[in-house]
Amino acid sequence: MDKEEIKREFPEFNFAEGELLLVNKPYRWTSFDVVSKIRNAFKPLKLKVGHAGTLDPLATGLLIICTGKLTKKIDEYQAQEKEYTGTMILGATTPSYDLETEVDAKFDISGITGEDIHAACANFLGAIEQFPPAHSAVKIEGERLYHKARRGETVELRTRSITIDTFEITRIALPEIDFRVVCSKGTYIRSLIHDFGKALNNGAYLSRLRRTRSGDFKSEDAYEVMELVGHIRSKKEKELSTQL
Repeated sequence: MDKEEIKREFPEFNFAEGELLLVNKPYRWTSFDVVSKIRNAFKPLKLKVGHAGTLDPLATGLLIICTGKLTKKIDEYQAQEKEYTGTMILGATTPSYDLETEVDAKFDISGITGEDIHAACANFLGAIEQFPPAHSAVKIEGERLYHKARRGETVELRTRSITIDTFEITRIALPEIDFRVVCSKGTYIRSLIHDFGKALNNGAYLSRLRRTRSGDFKSEDAYEVMELVGHIRSKKEKELSTQL
């Protein structure tokens, strides 16, 4: 039996009591899009559904979804260590630090060596202070930063304390650089890559990001969204009958 067949053998979920679901967030979906799609699959059952750790729309990978009584443990799951893999583009920057916005500055990378790139990672290991991107979901005075950024408003950002346990370079094919990061809750990989470019007296932005792990949960064990939605709908009548 191959891996794909194994993934389609769903356990007997008890959604009302509470289930932890591992979902592979699709590219350009928001984390709320995933939650909404799963919540709608339960209708007319009214179950709590939430996620444990936002992924940017342009990121993919592991999103932990909790249902029913297990939503009370979202903060616990959200606090766990995260692992990401991705690709940065060296030699340019964007206002959003990723592909959401157009390049606003370019830099010469001809003098940067592989040794320089590997050495720069050491600047970010351990406990560090990090500014969130202006295009982020952080709230200032009750409003998401990305709303202010899209209106062209300038906001004074505050640093947050994070921990980077691992920052390694896995491939260099300039201007592309692949990396792997293991970090604490609250880390903005976009900001990390932006600051990495600065550490090289250059510029960099994020072009691809995937969350591969959260705590002990791994992306290879995750369901595709519509695969999970189909299973929920097929089991809904059973859930309804147990609540009558």
